[in-house]
Amino acid sequence: MEALTVARASLRENLITAAVEQFHIHGYAAASVKDITDASGAAKGSFYNHFESKEALAVVALERYGAGRRLETLRDNSVAPLTRLRQHFEFLRDENIDTEFNRGCLVGDLAVEVADHSEAVRESVRQSQETWADALASAIAEAQQAGDVSKALEPTTLARFVLSAWEGALIAARADRSPRAFEVFFTVVFGQILR
Repeated sequence: MEALTVARASLRENLITAAVEQFHIHGYAAASVKDITDASGAAKGSFYNHFESKEALAVVALERYGAGRRLETLRDNSVAPLTRLRQHFEFLRDENIDTEFNRGCLVGDLAVEVADHSEAVRESVRQSQETWADALASAIAEAQQAGDVSKALEPTTLARFVLSAWEGALIAARADRSPRAFEVFFTVVFGQILR
């Protein structure tokens, strides 16, 4: 019985991993359940043993994607707060350059494509953005306490703005197929806003 449970857990994990990849590459609408099961090596019928719908899988895929964004490094007190913030966005920038500007951010992608049509996905997107903004705000607050960032605006306000600017930079980089939007983001955010 234990081997069957491990096999089912592995199949579920494979489905989640495949869904993150398929949604990120093709988008929600274009990634069919068959595409996801094929990519995971699972039989199509087995999908419904683990998820009641593609929408339910999208919610779990967003959680998994968020776990890979390295938000915990934004709270690493062994690194200066502004350094943490810059390294976080450098990691995300490099990830997008490595994929040749083809993927952007799954949270933003699903917000645009699905959130208006699915309350479950909309809420998951909202929670993902909230978690991300909270991690950014924590580092910004520390930078303010250290005197490295102006206290003219609340950390949460700055975090939400920076997150919105990042999502916009991703869209521009994908449209342009170049890192120019990232260069602008770093120049304005770290040269003007977070100083």
